[in-house]
Amino acid sequence: MRKILIEHAKEGDIVARNIFASNGSILLSAGVKLTYKYIEKLQELGIYDIYIEDDLSKDVVIEDVIGEETRIEARKFMAETMEKIKLNKTVNAYEAMRIVDNIMDDILANQDVMISLTDIRSVNDYTFAHSVNVCVLSLILGTSLGYDHLRLRELGVGALLHDIGKNMIPNDIINKPGPLTPEEFELVKKHTTFGFDILKGNAGISSLTAYVALAHHERYDGTGYPRGIKGDDIHEFARIVSVADVFDAITSNRPYKKRENPHVAVEYLISMEGHQFDPAMVPKLLERIAVYPVGSTVKLSDGTIGLVVEVNRYMPTRPKVKPIYDCRGDKMNDGKTVDLMNEPSLFIVEDMG
Repeated sequence: MRKILIEHAKEGDIVARNIFASNGSILLSAGVKLTYKYIEKLQELGIYDIYIEDDLSKDVVIEDVIGEETRIEARKFMAETMEKIKLNKTVNAYEAMRIVDNIMDDILANQDVMISLTDIRSVNDYTFAHSVNVCVLSLILGTSLGYDHLRLRELGVGALLHDIGKNMIPNDIINKPGPLTPEEFELVKKHTTFGFDILKGNAGISSLTAYVALAHHERYDGTGYPRGIKGDDIHEFARIVSVADVFDAITSNRPYKKRENPHVAVEYLISMEGHQFDPAMVPKLLERIAVYPVGSTVKLSDGTIGLVVEVNRYMPTRPKVKPIYDCRGDKMNDGKTVDLMNEPSLFIVEDMG
């Protein structure tokens, strides 16, 4: 299996993973052959990439830190919760805890899996899928910090609901494809206080969980919002969610910006240590990030194009790569896998998605 950009999909390509709508229904099932109409519809829905199965990638297995069922259930919960908030209903805190417990169980069962958030989502589903990914990343960070189960659950619920206040911002601003005006940006910034107000009086939601919604845009150097607090004055939960939030945002397709590849996000996190982020948090997250995830297509310094088939945990910038096209662009059906750790003169020059 491998991931390709939807613009590179062809009629007859076989879908390797189910593609879901935000309500959990299947848009396209694994095993379906793509038609021109299917490809066109996926593009209309704002889906930028898909997984396909072909002879070049038949032996490639892509693992995620949480299972498909867990992810879809969590996304569905977030979609339903956002609708409830619009109707002035409360968050089902106990259902949120159950969702977080399921995510924790999957993470603990897959502690050796490098982080590659492999869900396929439309641009319109960004908020729901983003909330789930931020929860996953935050729980992985909390686990590495030695949090016990109850503390992880509290962190996880806060991370899952961190953007709940965006429900109070008009959709045409949240989904605006271009730059926000200064007035629009000031309104968007209020999602932190809106979220805190929604959660602080909600039965079953702790004050610390509500605080995450308020403080996840504070910056370690004091230049964030809404209060401009800094350093250890920002609770550790919010410092964790801040890093997770930005990493997933950079690597996601958003209404106003296409995603960056994971190695770009990694460089950004490193550059902002001590400024935007707690310098203790960034290395903890990077220990688990697959800079070039399994299933990624990369271009090597000798001109060949290859498929990442295994991540080297202790040197994630030098994975194992199976060549699939030579430097002339000819298909290589029998390309021998290269371990870049053992080939110092060969390196990745481009992440092609």
